[in-house]
Amino acid sequence: MVYGDRYDTFEKLMPPERRRILDIGSGPGLFLKHGSDRGWSVLGIEPSTQAARHSREMGLEVIEEFLCEETAAQIGQQFDVIHMSAVLEHIPEPGKFLGYIHSLLKPEGVLCVVVPNDYSPFQHALRTVCDFQPWWVAPPHHVNFFDFDSLALLLERTGFELESKEATFPIDLFLLMGDNYVGNDSMGRACHAKRKQFEMNLEAAGLNSVKRDLYKSFAQLNIGREVCIYARRKS
Repeated sequence: MVYGDRYDTFEKLMPPERRRILDIGSGPGLFLKHGSDRGWSVLGIEPSTQAARHSREMGLEVIEEFLCEETAAQIGQQFDVIHMSAVLEHIPEPGKFLGYIHSLLKPEGVLCVVVPNDYSPFQHALRTVCDFQPWWVAPPHHVNFFDFDSLALLLERTGFELESKEATFPIDLFLLMGDNYVGNDSMGRACHAKRKQFEMNLEAAGLNSVKRDLYKSFAQLNIGREVCIYARRKS
């Protein structure tokens, strides 16, 4: 469902003849497989040998490297859409990294970036009222911490213009309601299952558009566990 939402947005923003996508940090290839099944031409970049192997076993083309200046030059083509989820929070120089992405995107092409939403109002409430420590701060695993405004500003500085922004379910809502899943795997799985059931019930009722409008409204308030921004490369 998450992948479908993103490809629906790509297909709304791009004409039918522009269906070439690059997924940076493509993992085991499931996002690319979804796009391929929809008729997209797909390519992934993934440094994990195991994940790249899994992708190739599904018939997908994957470059088994980190994205850097040399890799960007070696690819030798541009894309209509670039997708990057759970990557930018790990990159020491995110502005420079977005420069590589800019060079790989065709003029007017679309970039979708997904990162954790940190220092949100819900996290502020949990710290100031509920005595939570900032559990989401996890160096050196994460070296950047974004919210909707800071990511949008970074994209604007690196040659992109904002198209839309969308949150994902604010899972820390459960913490505010007393379900403390931090360090409690069984509680975390239970909360995650409730989140999934919420979204699946809306989908089954034909109300996926309502869910997406809700998450877009959350984004305006900097609420939601993840920041998802769609931006277009400036000509």
